[in-house]
Amino acid sequence: MDQSAINNKFDDRIDLVTDLTGLEALKMVGRSLLFIGRVKLFFFTKLFFALISVLPPLLVPWILKIIVDQVVLQQPIDIYSTNFPSILIPLLTPLDGLTPSEVMFAVTSFMLIMLVIFGLRAPAAQQAETWGMPVGYDPATQSEQALSAGGSETSGLWGLIELSLTIKMTQRLANELRIQLMERLTRLEMTTLDDQRIGDSIYRVMYDSPLLPGICYRLTLEPLLLILGTALNIYLMQSTYGGVLPELLKISLFLIFLILFITIPLTGLARRLNQTNRAAGASTTNTMEESIENISVVQSLGGSDKETERFSKASEESYRRHRHTALLDAFISLVNYTCVFGSIAIAFVLITNKVIGDELTVGDYSALIGMFYMLSASAAGLGLYWVELQKNIAAVRRVFFFIDYTSEYGHDDNRMDRIQNEIKIRDVNFSYPDGRTALSEINLDLPIGQVTAIVGPTGAGKTSLAYLLPGYLRPSSGEIWFDDYKLSDRSVKDIREQVTYVFQEHMLLSDSIKENLLLACPDATDEEIDDACKTAGADEFINKLPNGIHTKLGKAGNTISVGQKQRISIARGLLRNTPIIILDEPTAALDPKTENKLIARLKGASKGKLFVIIAHRLSTVKAADQIIFIENGKIEDVGSHDELMLKKNGRYRHFVNLQNQ
Repeated sequence: MDQSAINNKFDDRIDLVTDLTGLEALKMVGRSLLFIGRVKLFFFTKLFFALISVLPPLLVPWILKIIVDQVVLQQPIDIYSTNFPSILIPLLTPLDGLTPSEVMFAVTSFMLIMLVIFGLRAPAAQQAETWGMPVGYDPATQSEQALSAGGSETSGLWGLIELSLTIKMTQRLANELRIQLMERLTRLEMTTLDDQRIGDSIYRVMYDSPLLPGICYRLTLEPLLLILGTALNIYLMQSTYGGVLPELLKISLFLIFLILFITIPLTGLARRLNQTNRAAGASTTNTMEESIENISVVQSLGGSDKETERFSKASEESYRRHRHTALLDAFISLVNYTCVFGSIAIAFVLITNKVIGDELTVGDYSALIGMFYMLSASAAGLGLYWVELQKNIAAVRRVFFFIDYTSEYGHDDNRMDRIQNEIKIRDVNFSYPDGRTALSEINLDLPIGQVTAIVGPTGAGKTSLAYLLPGYLRPSSGEIWFDDYKLSDRSVKDIREQVTYVFQEHMLLSDSIKENLLLACPDATDEEIDDACKTAGADEFINKLPNGIHTKLGKAGNTISVGQKQRISIARGLLRNTPIIILDEPTAALDPKTENKLIARLKGASKGKLFVIIAHRLSTVKAADQIIFIENGKIEDVGSHDELMLKKNGRYRHFVNLQNQ
């Protein structure tokens, strides 16, 4: 099954081709690295702490050698003839001539100081916690932990400072990407938003974005520290035991290439499995979001059991996809441990033979085993480096997909002035991505200062026509002008500063009425709020509420009636004070008396504004200055109600007669 078919299985309708080639993965990695420029000070401070933290573990094998040879076996210390690297001689000079007890006291004191500053952590613990790799098992848990991840090669005071620094840098990097993705998602075209699942968008923002810092660290700090630690270990081993056991260095190098040889062919599979795993997780999130969002409908139709079953299937599929990634991780871990411990076993035999042959001391045995263990662990890390990175690449690919997705058109050399005269629509056609033709050869003049009604049967193209004005849809061909500004040359942001769209579905926050109104204009004065409420007729019921405009609304405003929600939505649209205001079925939930008042108030407030009303009710339409009758995506009639009713064969007149029957 190809990748697009798999993603269709998870109800993806936009992000279908998700497989990346090796070159595309490298480009994704390079793009991620650019984010480091936003935290340069943090990064270089972290780099300094990380470089210093490489050094303390290198001393451990030599401390063990001193304890075994000079303390336990009570051999005299000879720093110039015994196997000690030259760079450590200044640290060993004070030990010359001390008794075993004094040597142990000195070594213990030194270790206590190092413990306070750097702590003592075994290499295995360092490997597990380096870069704050998430401990959780499912992608959501991993991402939540990765969002506040930090790491250090040390503990102690030094590690604590580095950990705090890394957590702050991680959060800033992830937040930068989260904000950028959220900004793009809020500016997607309406046709894309209709297809994009809300749960999937949440998953990308909340769970995919946090894995960006892991790429940044793994591509900069991790290889640098691995290479530096490996190089220092090789130097220490070569300068002290190179003549005795040159095989150890060859085994370490062979280990790197062996793990690479086994794991590199698995990188493509790792990317695909992790991508599918995350798509399945997003599908589960979306299923839950849809069910909770429509819970009243689900309960009213007795569909709770069915929705629970649907969620259960999505959740089980997510777990199944995760098991695939877990199996691959287990196989890679098995390869890693087999290679590492196999090489350590060979080294153990070689070193033991040298000790038995009196070519090395027991202390040398401790030092060599310690050095080789760290060297083999670093070699394994380098070998697994690229395949382990695929989890992060799969996540950030999902983020960058929508950051790059078409959302805004045109560019602004200067800002658009407030429209004063009219909207001109010339030879506009529009077809949806699936090929459906919605509008054909639209030519209209919409003067400012009027109330214009768009009328037509269901599916005629009314909403598609209205969606052209705020840029929710862009013409497939033709042009739209706001005064002398051609919209194809303007950005969506610039266009929407001119247009307010009040949707038929009322979106209200579970906050006070005033806060809901201020969503449109945060700086609005009390006087402006009162005027908007009076024009929309909302003041009639707001003033009767116990807390007035400060009354708290429930979820989606469900504590007030549909008609009241409708009037608050209209008031909010008016408060934004744009020259173009589009009202989608503004009187659908109003009684005739309230409807007549609203239309009269809108006409009174139309000076310097264009009100575009999408309506079915003739009582709403009749009062409009201009009526546009659309059918099958074509403009059939334009004029006032009286003018159009005089046309004996007019489509609008025929529509009215059918409505009156």
